[in-house]
Amino acid sequence: MNRNVVPIPAPADSGGDVNAAASDGLPKRFGKYTLLRKLATGGMAELFLALQKSVAGFEKLIVIKRILPAMNADKAFIDMLLHEARIAATLSHPNIVQIFDVGQVEGTYFIAMEHVHGEDIRSIVRQMKKKAYPTFPREHALGIVMGMCAGLAYAHEKTDLDGSPLNIVHRDISPQNVVVTFSGDVKIVDFGIAKSDNKNTDQTKSGKLKGKVPYMSPEQARGDNIDHRSDIFATGVMLFELTTGRRLFKGASEYETLKLICDRDYPRPSQVIAGYPPALERIVMRALEKDRDERYQSARDMQHDLEVFIRDERVAVSTVAMNEFMQGLFADKLASQKEALLQGKQLAEIIDSQMINDPAPSSEYDMNGARLSQASILSMPAASRTVTEVTANRPRKSALPWIAAGLFVLAGLGVGGGFLYLRHQKAAQASLAPPATVAPAPAPKGTLTIESNPAGASIWINGDLRAETTPATITQLPIGSAIDVKLTKDGFEQAKENVTFTDQKLDAKISEKLAAGSVSLAVNVLPAVAQRGAVMLVDGKKVDGFSASNLSSGNQHNVVVSSPGYAEQSVSFLGSPQESKHLDITLVKEAPHKAHVSSGGTSNAAPTGSGKLNVGASGGWCNVTVDGAPKGATPVAGLDLSAGAHKVTCTTSDGKTQSVSVNVAPNDTTRYRFSL
Repeated sequence: MNRNVVPIPAPADSGGDVNAAASDGLPKRFGKYTLLRKLATGGMAELFLALQKSVAGFEKLIVIKRILPAMNADKAFIDMLLHEARIAATLSHPNIVQIFDVGQVEGTYFIAMEHVHGEDIRSIVRQMKKKAYPTFPREHALGIVMGMCAGLAYAHEKTDLDGSPLNIVHRDISPQNVVVTFSGDVKIVDFGIAKSDNKNTDQTKSGKLKGKVPYMSPEQARGDNIDHRSDIFATGVMLFELTTGRRLFKGASEYETLKLICDRDYPRPSQVIAGYPPALERIVMRALEKDRDERYQSARDMQHDLEVFIRDERVAVSTVAMNEFMQGLFADKLASQKEALLQGKQLAEIIDSQMINDPAPSSEYDMNGARLSQASILSMPAASRTVTEVTANRPRKSALPWIAAGLFVLAGLGVGGGFLYLRHQKAAQASLAPPATVAPAPAPKGTLTIESNPAGASIWINGDLRAETTPATITQLPIGSAIDVKLTKDGFEQAKENVTFTDQKLDAKISEKLAAGSVSLAVNVLPAVAQRGAVMLVDGKKVDGFSASNLSSGNQHNVVVSSPGYAEQSVSFLGSPQESKHLDITLVKEAPHKAHVSSGGTSNAAPTGSGKLNVGASGGWCNVTVDGAPKGATPVAGLDLSAGAHKVTCTTSDGKTQSVSVNVAPNDTTRYRFSL
């Protein structure tokens, strides 16, 4: 179990919780900490809400992860855990949850971690569905992934004291391990299970610490050696899902999901969301490259490209706006927690005051195995959270009634007064032992057989890409509601069908003959001299020459043309059935990088001055915007702009848009023509 972010469960039956607490012998001392309540038990560790108190009124609620006895007996595992937990404890970054302490008490190893007041991405998405939010706000999705990139870049680039890289890899980047706090911050959790270079210990059993299958990189899914680029792939999966609202890898089983990751072509975001920004799609698809050498080579590079996109598109990414979003989304939960936080703090003080005279534990060690004195105090980072506003009355007489009352209220509050919120409640819920009930008969499910000619078409069910390809039989489909089925295959038109299962109709079959893609494309690269050495990509694939055929209609296609000495240009278009699309793509020479020495002696190669831009259109007219500012209908001439790149958008009367990045040369007139 690797959890340091703990939710407040709904109030439970107090009697059951008191019994559970009593059976665990809690509260009790554990080294310098007081264990108040067990929160959950996993395959490797138990999780506890704990209180740390020290001199001068220092106090803090934290989370203790105590390694299970079976794992304590595994020396290789403990050696690896202590080595890598020591590495994780050195990480101090606003986007990473802090590990405070690693050590041993009474022969049991433990990790002490920061507590975070917020919700993980999975919980946020579930709450949005409950409140009928249509989509995840793109600005917040980008803000979250930017924070992830910043935290990962810091961890990946971390070195030891002599400057040698530690080569830290998280290995489990997923929605459950990224938390957004109620103040709008983004934090990566569970760096305690991270992998790093381990020169002194045996890592043969590190396979016990695995990531979540839908967010594994291809090399991780195959069991190959992994490096930091595996975390970048997982970040790309989350960026895809947050900005499209669709799962990327969702098979009927873990095996089918692994096949999707390793063997299948990945859908492009524009196949899921019409009008998806091409520049953002390029970032997503680069992060999702199967070949890690083609992927982003650092999280910082991905962060940089996201920052450029946010700046160019003027996306309103803001911590303040994220704070307001979280406060509004979880308003009811926050209101119910407010009183629980105060009461829980008072009860924790009362309980801990009864433990002051308990004997010290027989042994207590720091991360390096050295014995600690009873008065030793941890240095806590500012990111940790304490409450000092509440002063509890400390009884001087026997406190057994207080302890009993404290346990009773603690049980009703869920987790020691609700200081933390619990993501995994199974262990606590199991202790309630609800009365036995007769399990209802399973609801009937539908079975769908799908065939296509040619075979090998991708299958989409209600917008989600399946692991299977045609021919396939899909079971466990819901009854009573229409199911949208779509078949896609490169070079062919998509086919769509609707199927509805009922109690009387539990089997259905779809057989489709796929028509060849009916959209053709011809590109005229201007000026003619730029065609020499030019390369054209259509939907990320290189084509011969400057034409393409058998493109599917109804899908957005992305065309990228590059040539040595010219700035790369990108154009997106939506083809209609049987359409022959003609595009004029004008390449602009890259501005010469003339070194310029400032008064301080530093070199600055950025273009200076201003130039003019003329924008035209062939085959019709469109409204032009430059960097988001409207400039009127084509033709538009003589626009005074600063030298450098500008985003130019052409919007037709029926709402279709094309966007390109145009480099305006200093002291010159740059021309660009859209093909409509």
